[in-house]
Amino acid sequence: MRGLVITMRDKGKNRRPIQKGRYLTTEAIQAVQALKRAATAETRTTDGGSSSFSSSSTVKRVIDSKVRRLVKLDLVAVLNELLSQNEGLLALQVFEEIRKEYWYKPQFSVYVDMITVLASNGLYEKVKVLCSYLKSEDLEADIEGFNSVLVALMDFGITKTAMECFRLMKLVGCEPDESTFKILINGLELKGESNVSEFVREEAVSRFGPSLDFLNEEEEMVLTDD
Repeated sequence: MRGLVITMRDKGKNRRPIQKGRYLTTEAIQAVQALKRAATAETRTTDGGSSSFSSSSTVKRVIDSKVRRLVKLDLVAVLNELLSQNEGLLALQVFEEIRKEYWYKPQFSVYVDMITVLASNGLYEKVKVLCSYLKSEDLEADIEGFNSVLVALMDFGITKTAMECFRLMKLVGCEPDESTFKILINGLELKGESNVSEFVREEAVSRFGPSLDFLNEEEEMVLTDD
């Protein structure tokens, strides 16, 4: 059987906390509750649907008054809690605040969690915005990290952004491996994007030879953070 078998577990269950063992403090709980109240209030007063509050003044006021004053561990805990509650837009805004902190260091696992929550809610444009941040990050040449991002993107059919990440990984000196090409080629073919798939296949041939036997090997990848 040709192709990569990607087994997806329930995205709403068993999500690994970004900060293991971190309990929500009173300040963190209040921040989460205030953000959700602001988002709900803003949504009720607009016709734009659930994504209409993403740039609202109400939510921004909560960011200014409650989120920015949090210490590092509380900020991370708030982000994790919003992700666990499937609050993708709010999580994105908190993540944007975290990126401004002097102590911030990019983690691929956080990006995967963010992609999963945003994409599962149909917020594909926000996924593109999120992944654009990768271009300005001080990224390590972490092949497993990049591959996990590619899997998350391909699982939701966000192929153009996946190809941009593919180019980015090479720019930062992270050489694609067999798994990288398997994720892309098989995923693109499943989406019917044969022209792009052929382009990636040609690069794989230049790196690994014409046989590309690894494409025919069945491999199970579980996209979770257990």
